[in-house]
Amino acid sequence: MILRGDDRTGAMDVDLDPRNSNVIYASLWDRDRRAWNFLESGPGSSVQKSVDGGKTWTKLSGLPNGDGMGRTSLAIAPSRPDTVYAFVDNQSSDPDTGTYDEYQPDGVLTLSRFRRLTDEGIRGLDEKVLAAFLRSVILSDDKPDQVAKDVLAGKVDKAALAELMLKRNANVFEADMNDAEIWRSDDAGKSWRKARPDVGNHGGYYWNEIYVHPTNHEEIYTFGVPLLRSQNGGQSWESIARRNHVDHHAMWIDPKNPRFMLNGNDGGIYASFDAGENWNHWNNLSVGQFTTIAVDNKTPYNIIGGLQDNGTMMGPSTYRPGFSNPELWKAIGGGDGSAIAVDPRNDGDVIYGASQFGAHYVIDMVTNQRRSVRPPDIRGEEPLRFNWISPIQISKHHPDVLYIGSQRLHRSFDMGRKWEALSDDLTKNVPNGDVPHSTLTTIDESPFRFGQIYVGADDGNVRFTPDSGLTWKEIDTPAKDRWVTRIVASSHENGRVYCTQNGYRQDEWTPYVWVSEDFGATWKSIAANLPFEPVNTIREDSKNPNVLYVGTDMGVYVTLDRGASWMTYGRGIPHTPVHDLVIQEKAEEMVIASHARSVWVVSVKPIRKLTEEIMNADFHVFDLSVPSGRDRWAYRRSAPFADDTYTDQMVTNELFSSVAGRGTLSLVDSAGKSARDDAVEVVKGYNFLSYGLLLKAGDPKAPPVVGDPSDPKTALNDPYAARRAQYVAKGDYELVLRVAGKEFRQKVEIR
Repeated sequence: MILRGDDRTGAMDVDLDPRNSNVIYASLWDRDRRAWNFLESGPGSSVQKSVDGGKTWTKLSGLPNGDGMGRTSLAIAPSRPDTVYAFVDNQSSDPDTGTYDEYQPDGVLTLSRFRRLTDEGIRGLDEKVLAAFLRSVILSDDKPDQVAKDVLAGKVDKAALAELMLKRNANVFEADMNDAEIWRSDDAGKSWRKARPDVGNHGGYYWNEIYVHPTNHEEIYTFGVPLLRSQNGGQSWESIARRNHVDHHAMWIDPKNPRFMLNGNDGGIYASFDAGENWNHWNNLSVGQFTTIAVDNKTPYNIIGGLQDNGTMMGPSTYRPGFSNPELWKAIGGGDGSAIAVDPRNDGDVIYGASQFGAHYVIDMVTNQRRSVRPPDIRGEEPLRFNWISPIQISKHHPDVLYIGSQRLHRSFDMGRKWEALSDDLTKNVPNGDVPHSTLTTIDESPFRFGQIYVGADDGNVRFTPDSGLTWKEIDTPAKDRWVTRIVASSHENGRVYCTQNGYRQDEWTPYVWVSEDFGATWKSIAANLPFEPVNTIREDSKNPNVLYVGTDMGVYVTLDRGASWMTYGRGIPHTPVHDLVIQEKAEEMVIASHARSVWVVSVKPIRKLTEEIMNADFHVFDLSVPSGRDRWAYRRSAPFADDTYTDQMVTNELFSSVAGRGTLSLVDSAGKSARDDAVEVVKGYNFLSYGLLLKAGDPKAPPVVGDPSDPKTALNDPYAARRAQYVAKGDYELVLRVAGKEFRQKVEIR
């Protein structure tokens, strides 16, 4: 039997008894996560146990339950498996609300003290004390200093004060939540007790975990924003690894050497060899979660990228992992790295960056001066809502002009010092929960006309202004409620615009890629044969109007016919979420922001070489590379300690094919004899084929054979001939590719 929840409830953790794998503990989590809200608990949450390998399950009692039961992580103590820990995110109201220590001395009015005061007590307060409190809990527009005077004069009572406080914060009087709780069972889940009355909120609302030391059942760790350790079964706690990055997700302790620990968090992997006293950051792994990407025009050019919880970083395009100094990549911004724009003047001395929810800034990389460029709220109007990655664009017509999107479009003529709103709310303005929603996600100005601007929103709205916001038009695609990930105004045809959308937040994987030829009045899908993967971005090639690139949750695809068909692009790029991509025009390279494997670079020169004639032919070779120096291949020196005394010599072939299938690649001499037939897999599009010229490796252990020193014919023989590799002989050949009934021949000269 499978343990099932409902539409909102699924299993989020499982642990097996090390003595008997048929004994299974599992936690179910009832939650509803939307783009605009995260409901983190519900009555479906529970801890279940099976003793028959999952055939039947029993709900364990004694733990929190009901609407407030949130995510629960489980851990069995390996050294004493009857001891089981549960880390519960308890969203229920805390009955002790208002009684906690607020760490304030006598004479200070706090929220808890305000709750307890009567009208008479409030009127007896010192005016300065009351005014200081009111400044922190009511809007400045409500004039807190004057309100304090009115309270003391008997014109405003406690109920009226409460209304003013609710006006600023609708949740000000709500009861606190229980937050993180550590529960413990010492009888295999039959009964439970709370290890400590209060652990507090230390984050981890969607990633909280608990881990038990492999040899000590009393030593436990919890992961949240900090990494906490208890050495007495949860009765008391300490924060460890305080110099490590925050937001901890994983931990491993070597059971054979418990002083060796690994910690995984939002900063990567850390290792400790002294039981957590000191940590080393293994900062040479390509596991960064890049969300946005940009490039400057320096030589070599720099890559600037925004990362999840690792700020905005900048590094040279010539960086080689494992060889270059990691310090060449430097942080230029904090928080969760967001949208980036590079001022084209001086090849990119000025960079605009941001962190989450609209914290935009500009930095001069020469002087290191920086300032905020966030558009301010407009007095008397609804506060601005910014997406987690709020968009920014430098005008294509003058670099002093900036655009930033909230729920409105904002423009600055002076590099972000002063702002004007070019619109009212351009979104659906759906009710928000605990996440800002109905916000702009993408902006693009047409290169053909100043102020001809397209915008897209997270609630599916797409809007267009031909005149800097004097008028706006609704130009929604057929996917009216899907998150707009990118909108691109064509640089080849005025009125042509591309739009990508993403439905994964609705558990839908349809690849949404649209084109309009009439300023968005009508749309046509060009997703064609793209696989069912959410699409995150699209770029148009600046040289060839028929070439487009998209980044999806699994990689990069290119079309050579404006969306009639697509193929994967970039040899060696792993299957990885690609959230952004950009073309560095001078280098003719694509830079890819992977939200799992950092930054990748691939040349677009091969794509730009293509013509209609080439694409209509069965085969076309762009580059055939043949190694030279045949006479010396077998005599290249190797290190004394190395056994292999040969290196294969490769003929490499960059070939475009309009046919596909399994085939053979052969090197045929003038007599028609093939040196070797290699099996190859040919795809439609670009292929990078190679053919090795090594026929037989030498024997590195072969003893030397010395010729007769008195015989001139053998005295000069190579004593190590048996160690020499044998290669294809010099001569004229043809490299022959046979696939799908087609044959293609290329002349090869080995000299």
